[in-house]
Amino acid sequence: MATTMFRPCIDLHEGKVKQIVGGTLNESGAVENFVSEKSPSWYANYFAKDQLRGGHIIKLGPGNDEAAREALAAWPGGFQIGGGISSDNADEWIEAGASGVIVTSWLFNSGGIFLEDRARLLANRIGAEKVIIDLSCRQVGAGWTVAMNRWQTLTEMEVDLEIITHLSKYCGEFLIHAADVEGQCAGVDIPLVNLLGQWTGCPITYAGGVRGLEDLKLIDEASDGRLDATVGSSLDLFGGTGVSYESLLNWNQGTSDV
Repeated sequence: MATTMFRPCIDLHEGKVKQIVGGTLNESGAVENFVSEKSPSWYANYFAKDQLRGGHIIKLGPGNDEAAREALAAWPGGFQIGGGISSDNADEWIEAGASGVIVTSWLFNSGGIFLEDRARLLANRIGAEKVIIDLSCRQVGAGWTVAMNRWQTLTEMEVDLEIITHLSKYCGEFLIHAADVEGQCAGVDIPLVNLLGQWTGCPITYAGGVRGLEDLKLIDEASDGRLDATVGSSLDLFGGTGVSYESLLNWNQGTSDV
């Protein structure tokens, strides 16, 4: 049976490794949980030594290209890259060492209308297997709606199994941020996890609200192990107190006592 795995993340804001409260990111900045004194390459090397592939580097706004390139160069092929990705620059980020590119806002116009031609163009250009579609979403009523532009603008797209099935022909993987709980260490969005756990196609990584091993266990149980998960603000590497990096390694290796 599949098991939920921990995947690492490196979030970059203003050229530094940070953890922010997701829904607060805008033109004037963000509410910060943690600002690291260590370089992006330090984190990349740290994850590389344990061969934690499948993680992602996210550029949160402008001014992060140099930091992202530094991290990718430290471990070529070890990370996916997201933030400002389009068909115009996807090739250069693959050449810089990314294993794949993560895309959200570029797939929509300014009014939040999905531009399917763009998804097709990107998949044809670099190969669908190297495309990760990020369906960052906010809860609206009883469901979830994709949010773009740093999670500030709601689109026309609702997150359900039908849309995941439709989009899967353009990507090799999904990354789904629960933007309402991202960075708050207040617990995961279990109804969303339950929904995503019904998907049996390509991999999905869930991000948002993971406090520690108990939440990883919840995700594992609620999704029948079909979802992987990232851990950000609660992780000791990012100044958190909820869970240690070593305990997450033990979880991945099946030696955790949780």
